[in-house]
Amino acid sequence: MKTQNNDSVKDQNATCDNNMLASGRVLRMTLKRKWYDMISSGEKTEEYREIKPYWTKRFKDFLVKKPFDYIIFKNGYNSNSPEMKVELLDIGFGISKEKWAGEVTDCYVLYLGKVVWDNALR
Repeated sequence: MKTQNNDSVKDQNATCDNNMLASGRVLRMTLKRKWYDMISSGEKTEEYREIKPYWTKRFKDFLVKKPFDYIIFKNGYNSNSPEMKVELLDIGFGISKEKWAGEVTDCYVLYLGKVVWDNALR
C-alpha cells in the first residue's frame, strides 16, 4: 500500500482551495483590511468603485450580459494574502454609504450575497 507524503497532501489541499475559488465566473478585486473584515463578517453588503474608464471597462460585460457569478476579494498583493469568495448579485450605479466607503460619492455599487469561502477564517 502506497502512502502519501506531506507535500502531496499539501498539493491536494491547494488544488481543492483553487477549485473552490475558480468555480463559476469570477471577478477579482483587492480590498483594504477594514473592508475585507466587514464583508467577511456580513456587516458590509455593498462594495464601491469609482466611475472611471478602468472600472467601466471591467464591468461592461456584467452590465450588458452578467458574466460574473462571484467576486474573489483579496486582502493584499502577496501570494499568501487572505482571500474570500462572495456571491455577486448585481452591479449598478448609486451613491456610496460613508460607513462602508469612508466618503459619499457617485459610484458603481456591487451588491454582495453570502460569503461562500474565506481562507482567513481557517
